[in-house]
Amino acid sequence: MKNIEMKVEGDKLIITVDLTQEYGFSASGKSITIASTDGNVSIPEHEHIKAGVNIYRPRSKDPR
Repeated sequence: MKNIEMKVEGDKLIITVDLTQEYGFSASGKSITIASTDGNVSIPEHEHIKAGVNIYRPRSKDPR
């Protein structure tokens, strides 16, 4: 996982992402990845429940 922390508190899944981080362009090059689980991953303490998360922003257009 990149820049994602997951934890379970009671019956709630808490996902924490640092929105100031960047990990480069997406595969298409249209957006910049901020955080990703890199596919589906098991939820802590609930191995039969899966999550897949991608956090991204659009790539800035070249001002030229």
